[in-house]
Amino acid sequence: MSDTRPIGVFDSGLGGLTVLNAIKKIIPNENIVYVGDTARVPYGNKSTPLIVQYASQITKFLLEKDAKLIIVACNTVSALAISNLQNDFDIPIIGVIAPGANSAVKLTKNNNVGVIGTIATISSNAYQDELNKINPSINTLSQACPLFVPLVEEGLLEGPIVSAIVKHYLKNLDLSMIDTLILGCTHYPLLKPVIKEHTNNLILIDSADSLAKEVHLILKNNHMINNNTNKGKQDFFVTDSPITFANIAKRFLGYSIINVKTASIS
Repeated sequence: MSDTRPIGVFDSGLGGLTVLNAIKKIIPNENIVYVGDTARVPYGNKSTPLIVQYASQITKFLLEKDAKLIIVACNTVSALAISNLQNDFDIPIIGVIAPGANSAVKLTKNNNVGVIGTIATISSNAYQDELNKINPSINTLSQACPLFVPLVEEGLLEGPIVSAIVKHYLKNLDLSMIDTLILGCTHYPLLKPVIKEHTNNLILIDSADSLAKEVHLILKNNHMINNNTNKGKQDFFVTDSPITFANIAKRFLGYSIINVKTASIS
């Protein structure tokens, strides 16, 4: 039997669109409801109790939309609130930390892995803990990059200002030591071309693809696949200006989205 209920995806803003894109490539027939909490972005400089509160509110909203599985397409929420969500809600809920860590462990040759992320994600040591759980010999070097999310949310993805900010943060990492760098925020892949310019030949890990494969597996194992052969429908909700979101999202998705709705989430 086909399960046409949507997959719920949420992020603090636009970053989760990188995950949505990856899902569409692997399971294009699935319906998706996306929530960007644009009124309260960024999450990375907020307290854990507040992040848990925001994540719970959005999860309830997605359940009202009949989501069959929820993807936390935000590293900060995945680091600080995923266990709360999984304990409080009776639905498959998956985050982005484990898929990214698994990819890094598979690809590193010298077991020295760099992680960049928000202040909250880096302070939580979530990636370090996950990497060491998989392979205790992994050495992790981390760097918080708090200005990356605002850059992406403003649609600033290139140019001298962006390049200077990326260089400013990455100079604090020993790039000669690490061979793999985890982009520990779903916003960061949108800055990948600039990051590449300042990281020589490092392997850059974007967890979106790994996460999409995991989602497909969970749906399959739980008999929740949508067998409809048509392309899935996408509904977008934001907590602030729909017009601003739609204008910038077009640059990330490669196509225009219409009827972005405002969600009242509290």
